[in-house]
Amino acid sequence: MIESITLLILVTLQRGAELLWGRSNEQALRARGALEVGRGHYPLIVLLHASWLAWLWFAGWDRPLVWPWVAVFALLQLGRAWVLATLGRRWTTRVLMVPGETLVKRGPFRWISHPNYLVVALEMPVLPLAFGLVDAAVVFGLADLAMLAWRIRTEERILKSLRS
Repeated sequence: MIESITLLILVTLQRGAELLWGRSNEQALRARGALEVGRGHYPLIVLLHASWLAWLWFAGWDRPLVWPWVAVFALLQLGRAWVLATLGRRWTTRVLMVPGETLVKRGPFRWISHPNYLVVALEMPVLPLAFGLVDAAVVFGLADLAMLAWRIRTEERILKSLRS
């Protein structure tokens, strides 16, 4: 049980820190003239991720961890860190574009157009599986795939202009 609570605390702190860093980056980007696209889907993404984390706390805090899935989740965090390090001050939780910016083509972006979304798509089912919550893995995994499909379409409209 202590391991489950510890993992939940770590993930909650990580997500909170990312939100703060993303907000700071967002303010800096907006000061440089960044424009936001896809504002309408953003509250739904927040709701989905908050529900995911809340459900994990509700249903997982007292469950034994499934260590192989914890290891997969830990590997995904390395991928997340690589994406955040590569994007640096460009990383936010919103879809923002600064006019005149060029497309990032280093780090994981050399091979994958949306590496952060790949990490998120895998995290959403993997962390519930680390708590043995198979139903939550399926429900949140599918909901996230639908949300990411919407978001990627939105983001691709911006990226298309940068690729030209």
